[in-house]
Amino acid sequence: MSAISIGQAAVLGVVEGVTEFLPISSTGHLKITEGLMGIPVDDKAVVAFSAVIQSGAIAAVLVYFFKDIVRICKAWFTGIANREERYHHDYKFGWWVIFATIPIVVVGLAAKPLIEGPLASLWVVAGSLIVGSGVMWAADQMGRHKRGEDDTTFKDAMLVGSSQILALLFPGFSRSGATMSTALILDLDRVAATRLSFFLGIPALTGAGLYELKDALGAGVDTAPLIVGTVVSFVVAYGSIAWLLKFVAKHSFNAFIVYRLVIGTLLFGLLGTGVIGA
Repeated sequence: MSAISIGQAAVLGVVEGVTEFLPISSTGHLKITEGLMGIPVDDKAVVAFSAVIQSGAIAAVLVYFFKDIVRICKAWFTGIANREERYHHDYKFGWWVIFATIPIVVVGLAAKPLIEGPLASLWVVAGSLIVGSGVMWAADQMGRHKRGEDDTTFKDAMLVGSSQILALLFPGFSRSGATMSTALILDLDRVAATRLSFFLGIPALTGAGLYELKDALGAGVDTAPLIVGTVVSFVVAYGSIAWLLKFVAKHSFNAFIVYRLVIGTLLFGLLGTGVIGA
């Protein structure tokens, strides 16, 4: 396959927007949807396309958290110029996001052949959905939910940021699921864990989208489907972000855990019976 149609791009944009920030694996759902539409999930153009349309979801985060991002950036730049301002949490947090992104960048570049090859299999997605569900359940049970966003530390940011590697190597594990689970284990409350997951995802996902853009265009994906998929993912992701923050304020992650188990089991069944290809 050398191209994705506009209709397929719109469908994938909806899937990306809904699932990018929910702890149910956007990559996994994209690959499942691609498989159901007969799109080879390990095609380089398809892998690149999926990474590029994530930029729409990231744009939604930038818009939704615009005031927070401006506040953090302002504190960071002020602290760079003025040593007395460096004790502010926002200044420190700006550095933490930068440092916490380094591990996933290094692994992403080093493991790119694996990520785009053997690890792109739907068998990996199915297994990761189920294993990740167990990790999420354990994290939600272990966490004491006693620390808020202002209580985060450099250690928290590095551990949560590094956990994104799990989703990078094992599509289906979920970047949001990995980061939120790690934050819960560190005793952050669910809202703080969710917001930290959002902030740490901005540089990682933006960088991935920009890096893959040239590959998507070079592999034969037309500009129009890329634009459609990205715009649709932006609109849908904005609504998904607003809903998720309200949901986690009052509910546990059990609904997501059950959903992941059902989808993972169903996917194993579809693969095993040959309904969709791996």
